[in-house]
Amino acid sequence: MKSFAEIEARAAERKGGAAALETLLVRPAAPRKLAAISDDRVLAEMTKRIFSAGFVWSVIENKWPGFEEAFLGFEPKRLLFQPDDYWHELASDTRIVRNAQKIMAVRDNARFVVDVTNEHGGFGRFLAGWPPEDQVGLMDFLAKRGRRLGGNTGQYLLRFLGKDGFIVSRDMIACLRDAGLDIAESPTSKKDLRRIQDQLNAWAEESGRSYTEISRICAMSIGENHDPNALRERMRSGGE
Repeated sequence: MKSFAEIEARAAERKGGAAALETLLVRPAAPRKLAAISDDRVLAEMTKRIFSAGFVWSVIENKWPGFEEAFLGFEPKRLLFQPDDYWHELASDTRIVRNAQKIMAVRDNARFVVDVTNEHGGFGRFLAGWPPEDQVGLMDFLAKRGRRLGGNTGQYLLRFLGKDGFIVSRDMIACLRDAGLDIAESPTSKKDLRRIQDQLNAWAEESGRSYTEISRICAMSIGENHDPNALRERMRSGGE
């Protein structure tokens, strides 16, 4: 396996030097800040990631004030008190994207958030306490207990909330395979995800960097060499 120092040096060369590379990195939120995220903001971010999946993100962003109104500010307990008619009417509400399955996922995830809060004293506190060296376990938890939170949706949820972690993007996969990691071109199996986690754990120990930084550096070290300004725009939208 290549050392992370080699990968970082390659990324720096592609982006105009080490100092330039640093300006293109995203840092995770401090555990205290993550723990302070309110449950309504957690549910809001879950909803935004679910509706953005397979859709043009900018459309969701532009309609987001309507989502906030339609879903009552994403207060989980308030939403759980709403009758079935409320949820059925949302399927024809022009303030949001009218996808019945994704709408019902909001109700299921409201219950998920409330349950985790009852167990851990807050969903943010739960996330802050989960070790980044086991993101694969956290992804599995989100997929099993939440609704439509598996795969990249769960990874982007963690990124947007500020949880330290990686995103298995196309360039990230290419970086790992180029470094010598034996994973599939589309690594979705538990075996491949565990191999990715183990390798990132090793690189985190080697470099002292966060998993978020390692993920982005890997993605910038290979593939199309995107313009830094374009990358900064992607950073603002949470992309890798």
